[in-house]
Amino acid sequence: MKQTASSPLPLGGIEVRSIDYVPENERHGKVRDQGPFWFLGNFQFFTIAIGFIGPSMGLSLGYTALGGIIGILFGTLFMAFHASQGAEMGLPQMIQSRAQFGYRGVALVLIGTLFTFVGFNVVDVVLMASGLHGIFGWSEVSITVVTSLIGMLLAIYGHDWLHRVFKWIFYLSLPLYIILTIAILLGAAGGKVPTSNGFTWVAFAAQIAASASYNITYAPYVSDYSRYLPRHTPARSIIAAVFCGAASSAIWLIILGAWLATRLGASDGLVALYTSGNAIFQGFGALIALSSIAAMVATMGLNAYSGMLTVLTALDSLRKLQPTRRLRVVVIVALTLLWGGIALATSVNAISMLFAALTIMLYLLVPWTAVNLVDYFLVRRGRYAITHLFTPNGIYGSWGWNGLIAYTIGFVATIPFFVLPDVYTGPVARLIGGVDIGWLVGLLVSAISYALLMRWQDASREEDAIQSSEWALGHVPLSPAAVHHSEAVAVRT
Repeated sequence: MKQTASSPLPLGGIEVRSIDYVPENERHGKVRDQGPFWFLGNFQFFTIAIGFIGPSMGLSLGYTALGGIIGILFGTLFMAFHASQGAEMGLPQMIQSRAQFGYRGVALVLIGTLFTFVGFNVVDVVLMASGLHGIFGWSEVSITVVTSLIGMLLAIYGHDWLHRVFKWIFYLSLPLYIILTIAILLGAAGGKVPTSNGFTWVAFAAQIAASASYNITYAPYVSDYSRYLPRHTPARSIIAAVFCGAASSAIWLIILGAWLATRLGASDGLVALYTSGNAIFQGFGALIALSSIAAMVATMGLNAYSGMLTVLTALDSLRKLQPTRRLRVVVIVALTLLWGGIALATSVNAISMLFAALTIMLYLLVPWTAVNLVDYFLVRRGRYAITHLFTPNGIYGSWGWNGLIAYTIGFVATIPFFVLPDVYTGPVARLIGGVDIGWLVGLLVSAISYALLMRWQDASREEDAIQSSEWALGHVPLSPAAVHHSEAVAVRT
């Protein structure tokens, strides 16, 4: 594996690293930054719109809040456990997945993850353009172009700038939402108590599924932003920081969204923020709405950055490439044109689009996260030959058939349980009244399938490769047995 010399970035520098390994001497991240980073990742009106899903189906405030809490706590568990992999391996999330799906086979799984990144940014842009047009009458085309360009620039400058900007916006946004929440509790933000107290299992399950998917869809890229942490950072510290940050902000704003939907009849998160904010005092609505826009644009940068890593991983899996800065920029620009073009062409209702996109992302990503976590925590227990992830001739091979089969079985198993309103409802889902449990089926089936397929895997057979990899990365001295293994790999590659 070719290593490119670099050093921590100066204030104005563009990141050097992309899909390559981050050496120990460049690990300058801090665990204390992970909580605020992922807190802000959910601290914008996209999250508020998830709180509209239950009420739009007749669910009450209390049941919507309960469904949101259950879904977020469940989904964030998977996201947080993935975060610990970044520090240990020093790699982007999807490069790690070559251990389960193979050097070339991972490209098939990357289709679903790329859809996630592009899909989130399309929905982000549609929501922002609709909301700002509704508040200020601004041109939706101009909003789409400007926000896309800012997100693109953040992605180009990369990891350090994303962490830096997220921290600034966190300190800006937090006091504003605290003021709004206190005003709601004191009855100073307007609204009226509805006379109905609705509940259906279909609406409750839909709220849980949408909330769970919200943080599960962070799973394919959460370790992209923890890979600069020191290698021996305790896993429990990373997991706790990410879990607390991502779960707390999401629960807060989903409940806030449910209140706005049931008490103000809101159907647009940004307009609702503006209206309830101005009920406190004139001008506060614009301030909190614009802070939420800033957080969403920063999150678009995050999606674009991880989308770039996904594309480069896929291209490198098909044909070996050198991950240069120029290539990073070209891919990010191309992704910007893609999501911007789709956003300009769509006229789908924002809430329907949000729910459908999140549901599809969940069906695609759940089998992957099940396979990846079972492999990392139960099969290989965090022991990987990192250098072998960069060659099709290494111990993980070109095609990881066990991973691909388990993923396929898990995804196919979800199809009869699909619930996509106005698009498709699977036969089993119809039998149980349209309750969406497909994502849970996919999770369990993929995890069990992979565990069964790998039960004869002898992890000790990979030890020589792991030792030679650790030596190549400067972590440990090379044992005599690993010397022979290293020489054999060199001949093959």
